[in-house]
Amino acid sequence: MDRIRLHIGSVVSGGIGTNDNRRDVEFVGEELARRTEYDIKDDGSVSDSRGTTETLYRTADGRYVVHVKDWSYWQGETTTYRLVEVDAKDLDVGGRFEELGREAGIARPLTLDEALTE
Repeated sequence: MDRIRLHIGSVVSGGIGTNDNRRDVEFVGEELARRTEYDIKDDGSVSDSRGTTETLYRTADGRYVVHVKDWSYWQGETTTYRLVEVDAKDLDVGGRFEELGREAGIARPLTLDEALTE
């Protein structure tokens, strides 16, 4: 396991400067998966200027935590960083971090009935 160092809080940049209100968080753990979901523009195309990056960690004491970064490259828009403690149910089918659970190999496959109701 590694020493992980992350930030929580927010950053916003403007024309005259940057407000950086992040704090450091350190723990021992391992990164299990990472995924980025990009915002969708009004025309239906994928935006490269806004999105969310989620990173799943397992801590030395066995907990799962997700580092969520809601980011924007637009001047004046805030980028936020937070940690969320999750359990296996959050990473499985129907959970709030199901896609991240799939990336980590934790989420089970859909049943035929679940797939037919999608």
